[in-house]
Amino acid sequence: MRWQIGAREFIGFSPLPMKTTPKSLLALLVMASLAVGVVNFATAATPEKKSVASKKAAKPVASKKSAKPAAANKAKPAPVRATAAVAEQEDGVMPKLGSAVAVVIDQASGEILFEKNGNAVVPIASITKLMTAMVALDAEPNLAEILTIGKDDIDLLKGTHSRLTVGTQLTREEMLRLALMSSENRASSALSRHYPGGREAFVAAMNHKARALGLTDTRFADPTGLTAANVASAHDLVKMVDAAHQYPLIREFSTMEEHQVAVKGRPQTFRNTNALVRNEGWHIGLSKTGYISEAGKCLVMLTWLNNKPTIIVLLDSWGKLTRVGDANRIKRWMESLASAQGTFRG
Repeated sequence: MRWQIGAREFIGFSPLPMKTTPKSLLALLVMASLAVGVVNFATAATPEKKSVASKKAAKPVASKKSAKPAAANKAKPAPVRATAAVAEQEDGVMPKLGSAVAVVIDQASGEILFEKNGNAVVPIASITKLMTAMVALDAEPNLAEILTIGKDDIDLLKGTHSRLTVGTQLTREEMLRLALMSSENRASSALSRHYPGGREAFVAAMNHKARALGLTDTRFADPTGLTAANVASAHDLVKMVDAAHQYPLIREFSTMEEHQVAVKGRPQTFRNTNALVRNEGWHIGLSKTGYISEAGKCLVMLTWLNNKPTIIVLLDSWGKLTRVGDANRIKRWMESLASAQGTFRG
């Protein structure tokens, strides 16, 4: 027996021939209603299954289409293949330095490449010894003359140690070398004591030389830099470095890696206080370090960066390696700028 309901056809068992009675009619109605219920159930269930199936099928497609824009919005830009220095100063800003005062200048053109508190007048510690060397050489003394370390050369202000014990005799040239290379305070003191007119005249000559060089922020009270009364601005020190670089012996002695001298008959090896002079990556034409608590760690250099003579002044650095670290950061920064300019031109 077949029932046709809409487009669907259902096949049932063909009933045996019977007389049409109220009971048989009732049975037929029950069977018909059951069949209609089955059809309605099947009809209602079919779309739901399709809907679930379609959702499962559509989900991956929808997620792919929607995921791409979301990922694009959240994605970070691809890392730039460059040095850390370039990454730090993509907008041309200098990487942060640990030195409180810093100036970088192109010696040839006078262009200020970087400045941080360049006009601040601060203690300069043993950077003083560059002026000490200039004044000592300006007197055109006999460099072979023997000078003796005396009690007056002992540091009573800071109590610093020295291997140049009282009674040590060295030539004026050796005293000058140790003052510049190893920042020997007693050697600097001995140079000033053996100046015409003594130490007082020597300090006066230092201040006179400063004025002659146009160092308006610079004042000296002693030849060693142990006193915080020796002060200058970074811009003044740029001029002082430039002036000191005109002296061949200052260039030579301040950049020597080490030197051996006989102290009371015993050989003593003195090393440069600036570790960068031993670094093959640097080409340094003049160097001087300094330190007292009031001044912090200090470093001035004339060096070649990007084949240009460059003067670097770093003052009031804290930490053993901060001034050296700052110098290296400046070097990387300038090299990255030159590399970027070359890329733009290319």
